[in-house]
Amino acid sequence: QVYLVESGGGLVQAGGSLRLSCAATGRTRNNYAMGWFRQAPGKEREFVAAISWSGTTTYYADSVKGRSTISRDNAKNTVYLQMDNLRPEDTADYYCAAARGMISRQSTAYAYWGQGTQVTVSS
Repeated sequence: QVYLVESGGGLVQAGGSLRLSCAATGRTRNNYAMGWFRQAPGKEREFVAAISWSGTTTYYADSVKGRSTISRDNAKNTVYLQMDNLRPEDTADYYCAAARGMISRQSTAYAYWGQGTQVTVSS
């Protein structure tokens, strides 16, 4: 079992930045790819970014590419999502997830999920 706790969300003005963190505890010795997903009110959960266990491979949704950077510190069992030039359409609950094995854009590949952190971007 892997437990994930997100932090770093909040209210920010358009054009601002936030860094989300996801701390993992439990069976973290396995090699997990990590992902960030988001869900806006009334919408389905969507992929944001993902990173392989080694950190050498990253995926981004087109909507955040060039504005966001995913990274990880395996010594700290923590994954980060740096989001810059935020837009009102980035407003959502952001979820961290862990996938045993290959990096993926598909939510079904992720077995463990955090509770989410809210990001609100005002115009």
